[in-house]
Amino acid sequence: MNIGSRIAQLRDEQKWTQEQTAAKLGISRAALSHYEKNRREPDSETLAKFADLYQVSIDYLVGRTLSQQAVLDDDVRGFVDQLELSDDEILAKYNLSVDGRKLTAEETKRFIAFVRAERMMN
Repeated sequence: MNIGSRIAQLRDEQKWTQEQTAAKLGISRAALSHYEKNRREPDSETLAKFADLYQVSIDYLVGRTLSQQAVLDDDVRGFVDQLELSDDEILAKYNLSVDGRKLTAEETKRFIAFVRAERMMN
């Protein structure tokens, strides 16, 4: 199943019209139609809007997984969005790790800086 088919299926499951869905996403109905018919692929920002609207992961939308579940639930997403790593207490309280090894404070700050830079580019 391709991106357009998944987007159309998710809209149908909600029983929303293309007009309703386009308004929720802040795009035109014509753009939504092009996405659903695979004439165009949504950019990363629009893809994220679809994932948020339907509460599914981007991996699901692009066909990398059959699981619709978003990776982060709302509570975790809220926490991550509010996390400020300039506060040394937060670094000490939350043990972030990669491959079973705890990240140092410097590694954690570089990781967050990378994520923020990537978000700014999208």
